Amino acid sequence: MSGHGIGIEEARKLAERVEHFVRETIIPYETDARWGAHGPSEEMVRDMRAHAREAGLMTPHILSDGNHLSQRETAIVLRASGLSPLGPVALNTAAPDEGNMFLLGKIANPELKARFLRPLLEGHARSAFFMTEPASENGAGSDPSMMMTSCARDGNHWVINGRKAFITGVEGAQVGIVMAKSEDGACMFLVDLPDPAIRVERIMDTIDGTLPGGHGVVAIENLRVPADQMLGNSGEGFKYAQIRLAPARLSHCMRWHGACLRAQEIATDYANRRLAFGKPLVDHEGVGFMLADNLIDLKQAELITDWCADTLDAGAAGTTESSMAKVAVAESLFRVADRCVQVMGGTGVTRDTIVELVFREVRAFRIYDGPSEVHRWSLAKKIKRDWRAAQPASV
Repeated sequence: MSGHGIGIEEARKLAERVEHFVRETIIPYETDARWGAHGPSEEMVRDMRAHAREAGLMTPHILSDGNHLSQRETAIVLRASGLSPLGPVALNTAAPDEGNMFLLGKIANPELKARFLRPLLEGHARSAFFMTEPASENGAGSDPSMMMTSCARDGNHWVINGRKAFITGVEGAQVGIVMAKSEDGACMFLVDLPDPAIRVERIMDTIDGTLPGGHGVVAIENLRVPADQMLGNSGEGFKYAQIRLAPARLSHCMRWHGACLRAQEIATDYANRRLAFGKPLVDHEGVGFMLADNLIDLKQAELITDWCADTLDAGAAGTTESSMAKVAVAESLFRVADRCVQVMGGTGVTRDTIVELVFREVRAFRIYDGPSEVHRWSLAKKIKRDWRAAQPASV
């Protein structure tokens, strides 16, 4: 999947179709009883995706020939998909599948693409990315070099053992990407799910609840994986993870931007209809100014996302740029969601609207794909390196 794209104007037309579909077909699902604490049920996902398929909008960011929209075009489409928290699930633009499809499109060989990628593209399968490990065991989290899950060669197989945590979508997934450590370093494997050697110990109760399959704690016990299902060579796992990293950070920014646009719409409608002290809430500066600040934060989030997308489209790795965008967007969107709750008062903390859920989802965004503090630390290290490199050589 290369990023040949369709052009900005065509992307906008596609986004208009996506927006119409989300507003007319998917938003009504927000009150569906099949949406539980750990995400929508498999039946509900199938229902929504059947509608997306019928509308010709399944996996809209990837073309029928396998080519991927440019990152700038993807931003336009994924923002529209995010107008409902269920939109990305219905349209197959959600994490972790969106990032996993991007990765496999870049590095998998034709046989692995046919077996593992094709069902994901068609929306008939979901995937899980097994990297993070339990904090109680001092395993990999924001520092992936702490990975404790091991893999060892045994003939024409690799045997994997370890425990993983926060594995999004694991319950009900059919495709797994498992990271483990060999003597050479990190490795990445494609596996069929479910597998008796991969046992879901529990689904965690988390602040968010949009993605099917929840976030699982998983035990991997003597999982045997054929050697030809390793992606690349032993020790190259972190290199391949970097391919996924920057675009995945950015697509989070895109989807949640759409959700916060929707929250702003709801809060704006509320503030214009609700009367207090003799006039609509919006006419009180304390309320109107919050909505105005939201416009500013939303536009800044859009612009820094587009800037990072352009950087990736130009062929750069975008590691620094995506860190900057992820921090800026996660924090600005949290401010937007928080203000929407505040504008709506008591109604804002109820589940009478989707605003309360958007607030919880965007709060989690400040943690997912690296907490803001880790990105700032990484950026500070770069500042120091760049400063040292600019100093004149000693004589």
